Amino acid sequence: KTIDNDLDLPSHVDTFGFQSARHYGVDIVKNLMVDAKTTTRWYFVIAMGRKAGHLALGIGKAAGATTTLITEEFTAPIRLKTIVDSLVGSIIKRLCDGRRDGVAIIAEGVALDVAPEDLESLASAERDAHGHTRLAEVNLGEILKAQVTARLETLGIKTTIAAKNIGYELRCADPIPFDMEYARDLGYCAAKYLVSGGNAAMVSMQGGHFVPIPFAQMIDPATGRTRVRLAETASTGYAIARRYMIRLRRDDFDDPRKLARLASTIHLSPEAFREEFQSLVSTEPRPLVLRDTL
Repeated sequence: KTIDNDLDLPSHVDTFGFQSARHYGVDIVKNLMVDAKTTTRWYFVIAMGRKAGHLALGIGKAAGATTTLITEEFTAPIRLKTIVDSLVGSIIKRLCDGRRDGVAIIAEGVALDVAPEDLESLASAERDAHGHTRLAEVNLGEILKAQVTARLETLGIKTTIAAKNIGYELRCADPIPFDMEYARDLGYCAAKYLVSGGNAAMVSMQGGHFVPIPFAQMIDPATGRTRVRLAETASTGYAIARRYMIRLRRDDFDDPRKLARLASTIHLSPEAFREEFQSLVSTEPRPLVLRDTL
């Protein structure tokens, strides 16, 4: 069980608990979006996901959050400035459209891939029994709030930002009907599999059918640990998620009128704005082309 949805299952098979966590996470974020709009502020919401950004992305996309940042879209080590400027770019673009509010969802695992020299607090953070940094000890939300606020001030923008962590309240929530049925199927098949002599396998349901997955197939020989399923940034689903986000995009820099509007929002010339922020579009997915395969 993991709400991170990061077990090495086929891409269309969720881990049980993920959909319940996403469901309650979406409710929280929708409420924060209303509060952000009525109070004219931004929320930086840190969602669980040590290695994979499935939960953050799932919540952000379903709720229609302003933007979502996940580890998989960046190349490690991530410079803190890149994360900060990604958020600053969203705030500027939102402001350019006349809105001073927004909600950004950030996967907690982003903290683990930030360059150590940029995030010294990681070095002294408490570690668990497995040697993992306790992400709860790294207050990523407050760090980003302070850094983004300072960056905006250099650009002449004042805004109110609130940081919020969500995770534990999702992990212990009552399951939604999907997970109730799903867990019953898994539990029944696990018991039946053991009684019939099965062993050393993870129970899975794929397309409504029981499929045992031997533990040996799930172990990464290089690490000796279970393989981690990451969010696929080359997928159609991720490309669509990015296009719903308010983020700086290639066409913002390719279209002189868009570039001029963005630049004027923070009283920069188009050339100066390009120099400050154009590097952010290097992680933008390629244009989405849907072809008829029939």
